[in-house]
Amino acid sequence: MLILLNKPYGVLCQFTDRSVPPKPTLADFVRVPDVYPAGRLDFDSEGLVVLTDDGALAHRLTDPRHKLAKTYLVQVEGTPNEAALERLRRGVMLNDGPTLPADAEALAGAPERLWPRDPPIRVRKNVPDAWIRLSIREGRNRLVRRMTAAVGLPTLRLIRVGAGPYELGDLESGRSRVVSAESDR
Repeated sequence: MLILLNKPYGVLCQFTDRSVPPKPTLADFVRVPDVYPAGRLDFDSEGLVVLTDDGALAHRLTDPRHKLAKTYLVQVEGTPNEAALERLRRGVMLNDGPTLPADAEALAGAPERLWPRDPPIRVRKNVPDAWIRLSIREGRNRLVRRMTAAVGLPTLRLIRVGAGPYELGDLESGRSRVVSAESDR
């Protein structure tokens, strides 16, 4: 079985939570037994999470050797210029080493069909914000946020819209869709 979920902001990308008070988890949105996320998405990130009961498929989606692209819409503080985008495209040096080159493009405006975030992002009157489409092929912790910060564009909102062959499409926040796993193997 394969399920696509549009994970809301402020949801743990796991099915259990032992913290006090407990945080929302995937179990609040997906009630199908024996499926697990193929990869993770930070608590404060939104968008596509692929869930499956197929270990081989999960491995193909998450194993770094396969270098499957993960695509994000990133709202950043500041205005991306060509130099910053080119640094992302070449790879950025971080504390834990260089990143792989990314596909990066500035968007002309906010993406269409964007749901409101709860709580909304912070807005500063004198600091512009913009949107970038960024595709990466590795999965280090909070990598997109660290990459944009390294080029002077701190991330305000991060939405994963694609993981390998799977896309978020028009799936609303908090909703899931069962995909025919047989045709994707």
